[in-house]
Amino acid sequence: MSEATRVRLDLAYDGTHFAGWARQAGEQRTVQGVLEAALATATARAGGEPPRLVVAGRTDAGVHATGQVAHVDLAPAQLAALARRDRPPQDVSGLALRLTGMLAARGDVVVHRATPAPDGFDARFSAVFRRYRYRIADAAVARNPLDRHRTLAVARAVDDARIRAAAEGLLGLHDFAAYCRPRPGATTIRTLQALTWSREPDGVLVADVRADAFCHGMVRALVGASIAVGLGRLPPERLAQLLDADRRSSEYATAPAHGLTLVEVGYPDDDELAAQAERARARRLAPGAPAIRYP
Repeated sequence: MSEATRVRLDLAYDGTHFAGWARQAGEQRTVQGVLEAALATATARAGGEPPRLVVAGRTDAGVHATGQVAHVDLAPAQLAALARRDRPPQDVSGLALRLTGMLAARGDVVVHRATPAPDGFDARFSAVFRRYRYRIADAAVARNPLDRHRTLAVARAVDDARIRAAAEGLLGLHDFAAYCRPRPGATTIRTLQALTWSREPDGVLVADVRADAFCHGMVRALVGASIAVGLGRLPPERLAQLLDADRRSSEYATAPAHGLTLVEVGYPDDDELAAQAERARARRLAPGAPAIRYP
């Protein structure tokens, strides 16, 4: 039997009316759900199992994306069902336009590109970083109602200097249990590569957060703790001290989902994709501890 062709999809979505990325049972609308339904319709005449997506980062309900990446494995018959008459079967570039068109009635998902994936590519495990941005309009900003679905409004002024000082102690390889929702069997060891804060020309305060990967709720927890520092509710040094905790802290409130956007997923050069995927399937329990394989 012929091998499947792996296709990389680069996409964006407004998460306002989605119950997150991951497909769920019942009537809840999810990004994965609507995309897989569109793929199933587009390849229906090929028969067989409907295509399934693997994503770089599962976003929560209400979280947006401008730089999400997923992959899908298509059997030869499915590729043939998608092929355009004026192009060879292996040309999958038209898939992006087709999926976007099928979802155009709601308009909250756009597939920017569909390309044949290089050998060894895995949207999830080949990634070397994910980057998110979080937007806050505090008392120093004239509110823009057009941004209300992607920007958190805070009634008081947030002290930029305090939150920048707090961020420095969080960088590097740590156990982020104090900033993660626990999941059975999931590690909370992560490498936080960047956490920077800046003001846009209109005064909106923006966090740029990058890590090798994020555990569940980690970005929103880091932002929520930073806001607590910026409002004077926690001292800047407290955020690094919380890294010694072995469970989620109650000293801060998690930031709401709508201010968060996944903006970029980074991958190594093509000849390193397979090796990176192999490394990423091993999870670290603690710095220097032996690796344990993901199932």
